[in-house]
Amino acid sequence: MGGWYRFGYITSQILGKLLFSFKVVHRERIIEEGGCILAMNHESYLDPPLAGIACHRELFYLARKTLLKWPILGPILPHMNVIPVDQDRADMSALKTVIKRVRAGNATVIFPEGGRTPDGKLQPAQPGLGLVIAKTLAPVVPMRIFGAFEAFPMDGKPKPFTPVTIVVGEPMYFTKDDMVGEGRELYQRLSERVMERIAAIQNERP
Repeated sequence: MGGWYRFGYITSQILGKLLFSFKVVHRERIIEEGGCILAMNHESYLDPPLAGIACHRELFYLARKTLLKWPILGPILPHMNVIPVDQDRADMSALKTVIKRVRAGNATVIFPEGGRTPDGKLQPAQPGLGLVIAKTLAPVVPMRIFGAFEAFPMDGKPKPFTPVTIVVGEPMYFTKDDMVGEGRELYQRLSERVMERIAAIQNERP
């Protein structure tokens, strides 16, 4: 891990535990070596750093490019493996970068819904995840975060001491036989398949 990434990782560990009693259930299911995709629902700004500390390896993240304009934090984000994406259009350059990273043996976090949920409920999957799966055939680890929306809703303020949990599902593996169809229809179907697995995950926090 680079210096800034390690700093963010350790800081997220400390704040996650102190402020949100953060726990990971079935951490052993996360693939720690080789190219893979961690696919998780998107509830709040807390999701990327908490997904990052759910595993021991370094991750790459897609984030809307406007975050890089934030004071102080914005210039640091590229040093924390953030890949900026333009959410106002189909940003193929960002997805191509993710594909290249996964093919090189790295791991990335992708939110199939695209953006944060406005009401705490799971949102429909977008085809971006399916595109990355189709181009890499990388294994996907479905994960579901619980409590993050309550801890930091889209239009609200952070509520410390709200418990947040990530439950890790069984890895999903894909082959060329799964690539029936082409283009957006194929990508959408693959994304929906993963989203169904995420939706089936229950909160197992003790």
